[in-house]
Amino acid sequence: MTAGDKARAMATRHVPTTSFAPSVTTTPPAVGPAASVRHASKIYGAGVTAVKALDDVFLDLEAGRFTAIMGPSGSGKSTLMHCLAGLDTLSSGQALIGTTDLATLTDRERTVLRRDRLGFVFQAFNLLPTLTAEENITLPADLAGRTPDPAWFNTVVEKLNVRDRLRHRPSELSGGQQQRVAVARAVISRPDVVFADEPTGALDRKAGLELLQFLRSIVDDLGQTVVMVTHDPGAAAYADRVVFLVDGRIVEEMRQPTRQGLLEIMARLGE
Repeated sequence: MTAGDKARAMATRHVPTTSFAPSVTTTPPAVGPAASVRHASKIYGAGVTAVKALDDVFLDLEAGRFTAIMGPSGSGKSTLMHCLAGLDTLSSGQALIGTTDLATLTDRERTVLRRDRLGFVFQAFNLLPTLTAEENITLPADLAGRTPDPAWFNTVVEKLNVRDRLRHRPSELSGGQQQRVAVARAVISRPDVVFADEPTGALDRKAGLELLQFLRSIVDDLGQTVVMVTHDPGAAAYADRVVFLVDGRIVEEMRQPTRQGLLEIMARLGE
């Protein structure tokens, strides 16, 4: 993001930002979309009971940008994210991470891609209860047989303020602390894309704001790509771009969003 981009974002977003000066060298975002779908359709069921969750969707998710996906319940926003992330498969069309067509991969290859190139943050945290916070954070690297970069690990745990909780298990952490550990786990392998599904849904306001500030900072300062599904216009206002789905189709988008502007679109769409 250029200085001009940041200035415009600050002028319109009106949300707090956090400086994040990394202590390690980072790789600039790749040229071209970090993820995309082409003619993406997803149908559940068959015959008269069939439900079309996605209907011929085209979408490019720009590398090094924060994109939010919004829409009413049942609009297809979570289905779109799950198909982009290889957690579900399309009925027809293409879902790509970079130039990799997920449909061409075996189940094992998709598993490896999700482990090595994607990060995930879920509303329910999805931490393993028998592991400590540190073990949960390093789990992707451990599964890949790699040792996490110590400098990057230190940067992440300091930024997320979880260093003094590394020896604790999830049951000993608050909801906000658990979500910060989940975010640390999502970024520890420096993934191509971080997918966040309603990441603030189980958090109080303060913890939710801290999480959104961190997601914003890893985009601005590290060139990370973040894709977030949310129903909250306040959360979506942290993004560079918001796309709206209705009945499985993209019907509107807003760049450099503001909460008020998003509320106006939601009202126009009947939300």
